[in-house]
Amino acid sequence: MSDPREKLAQKRAETLLGGGLKRIDAQHAKGKLTARERIDLLLDEASFQEIGNMVVHRSHDFGMDQQLLLGDGVVTGYGKIHGRLVYVFSQDFTVFGGSLSETHAEKICKIMDLALENGAPLIGLNDSGGARIQEGVVSLGGYADIFYRNTRSSGVIPQISAIMGPCAGGAVYSPALTDFIFMVEKTSYMFVTGPNVVKTVTNEEVSAEDLGGASVHGSKSGVAHFTVPNEVMCLNQIRDLMQYVPQNCEEKGPKNTYLIQNEIREKLKDIIPANPNQPYDIKDVIHEIVDTDSFMEVHKDFAENMVVGFAFLAGRSIGIVANQPSFLAGVLDVRSSQKGARFVRFCDSFNIPLLVLEDVPGFLPGTDQEWNAIITNGAKLLYAFCEATVPRITVITRKAYGGAYDVMNSKHIGADLNFAWPSAEIAVMGAKGAAEIIFKKEIDAAENRDEAWKDKEKQYSDIFANPYRAAERGFVDEVIFPEETREKLIRAFDMLKNKVAVNPRKKHGNMPL
Repeated sequence: MSDPREKLAQKRAETLLGGGLKRIDAQHAKGKLTARERIDLLLDEASFQEIGNMVVHRSHDFGMDQQLLLGDGVVTGYGKIHGRLVYVFSQDFTVFGGSLSETHAEKICKIMDLALENGAPLIGLNDSGGARIQEGVVSLGGYADIFYRNTRSSGVIPQISAIMGPCAGGAVYSPALTDFIFMVEKTSYMFVTGPNVVKTVTNEEVSAEDLGGASVHGSKSGVAHFTVPNEVMCLNQIRDLMQYVPQNCEEKGPKNTYLIQNEIREKLKDIIPANPNQPYDIKDVIHEIVDTDSFMEVHKDFAENMVVGFAFLAGRSIGIVANQPSFLAGVLDVRSSQKGARFVRFCDSFNIPLLVLEDVPGFLPGTDQEWNAIITNGAKLLYAFCEATVPRITVITRKAYGGAYDVMNSKHIGADLNFAWPSAEIAVMGAKGAAEIIFKKEIDAAENRDEAWKDKEKQYSDIFANPYRAAERGFVDEVIFPEETREKLIRAFDMLKNKVAVNPRKKHGNMPL
């Protein structure tokens, strides 16, 4: 009779080998880490506790009963990041190409259930060839079981997906249901149908990278929130992200110890150009306002006319939504509205206060925008702000025109405090267009039309292109010097830290999707 201790040690050793040394070497040759190496880098040292390491599949068809590998292609368990509990699953491409079987799905579902029941974030490291075709419908059922849990967990616990290899077909919908998607450049891709199917159906020839690589989803589709050059950086960036988010929807955003000092930021004095049509980089404003080196941008390469991301302000985690004047003048369009709405809803779900930096000339006109539903997409951003109950503060740095003024967290849709810089212009539209409409007859009748237009433009500008009309109405709570902004925000968010606001009782709203 064999020694029970020796048998256990042998089985443990088997689980660590996954699909064997040859396949591990092949994984490394592609520039990819193994499932266990990824977990070791992601979690705090020696904190991982595995669950289900000896599970095997139950399939007997196509000779599968002769291929039993412990763990069945996914490593699952729990551990800590920055000392806080997280649950994790990591698909193992060395075992059946990481394909999802019935038992593979059951292992993931078990971890998802534990994460939801215990109120801790779930992180999925995806590297899979898709459904295990030898198992047929039971593998498809396994995907649906995961999707269902993703949906139930949405807004309850943070869910993060890292795409570290192939992710195709039904496999893409679990990451799509999570809060943030990371993709590794050159070694990961996502698509519903692969290049071969695309060629068969549409006769279009396209590579996996051009169809669904990290650069495509990071800049064109917006599916990926973060794209990184390699797996080590990807895992480190996930660790960075976890600093800003709470464990679950019942907790407030993280806060570090901070002693208020001299919070005046002189560089903000000269950041707005004298010419109102000259661009500037809103990120320069962000970096001056938030704690040093604390800004973590989300969706950096997608819809660059809007900037969103996390930061610390006096040690408190906040979410930032800002128009970007240096790209398309910061105008709102279909993509930027989608980007902003998604981020606002995440922050509201997990009690992260929102800071809005506004410099917006309006919504982008044109047939392309109208035909791609700027109306309902713009309404998504409006809906997200209206629904949010977290502390919300807006700072108008320059332009706040038309409906975009309303949408960008105005006082009218529930913002708690609204500040404006002296350079703010709050009006229905820019002075030039307004003058043409209001004074059309006078301009047309003038001997020198251009001169008359300039005079009327100045007249309108003197009356409306400033923050004081709005301040008189109470739509702006205070007009502040730019260098005071950080100090004002620190005190304002501290004042709002115990805010309680409740939306009307309902099953859920009907957001314009």
